[in-house]
Amino acid sequence: MSSHSPLRAVLFDRDDTIAFTDPGVYREAALWGQETFGIDARTFGGALREQWNRRALDWWDLRTQAQEDAFWQAYGDELAGILNLTQEQTAQLMARWPYEAYMKAVPNARDVISALRARGLKVGVLSNTLPSIDRTLRAVGLDDLVDAAVASCSVGVHKPDAGAYWHAAEALGVPPTGVLFVDDKIENVEAARALGMHALLIDLQGEHPDAIHDLAQVLGVVDGLVAAC
Repeated sequence: MSSHSPLRAVLFDRDDTIAFTDPGVYREAALWGQETFGIDARTFGGALREQWNRRALDWWDLRTQAQEDAFWQAYGDELAGILNLTQEQTAQLMARWPYEAYMKAVPNARDVISALRARGLKVGVLSNTLPSIDRTLRAVGLDDLVDAAVASCSVGVHKPDAGAYWHAAEALGVPPTGVLFVDDKIENVEAARALGMHALLIDLQGEHPDAIHDLAQVLGVVDGLVAAC
């Protein structure tokens, strides 16, 4: 590890790394739709899922919060057409069940990140996501522990493009060689390594043999890197 700088920061992906989309929330939203609008829960929940799957990558080229706001307005209008909702009902739906309402922190996320900060390390998040990354981290209760959060949309470059990692390292004020990057996609991990970052694959489903399967395992890796540098 002599080619690396001393470890100064840990940079996390967001989705399926420190946070995840909880399928149970879709069930909650479906029941809410039935109780609030009188629409069958199965129909309501199915429409929510189908709309997200249909528009899942349409946000890729958004750059500003204003553009994201317009995206969600159009998104809600399309959903309203599918469910025959009024404008007032649509506003109620989008306010009650925004994008971040479906997210939860993974087990141990807050404890692990707190432990990293206690070790004197900076913590960052780099996610291929919309500009509202700060709001999503706040929704899952992790925003106050993150020194820099970089949304790929806001910087105009997505992982695994090298530019995304450079933006994140710069936001943290740390050279790439002083960063441990943690992500659930192997192509993103390999791209980080190509820049000189330490990088770690995480698989919370426990299926990939070369990955860690619990976020708490990051701490052992960090301690090993600190000892080796």
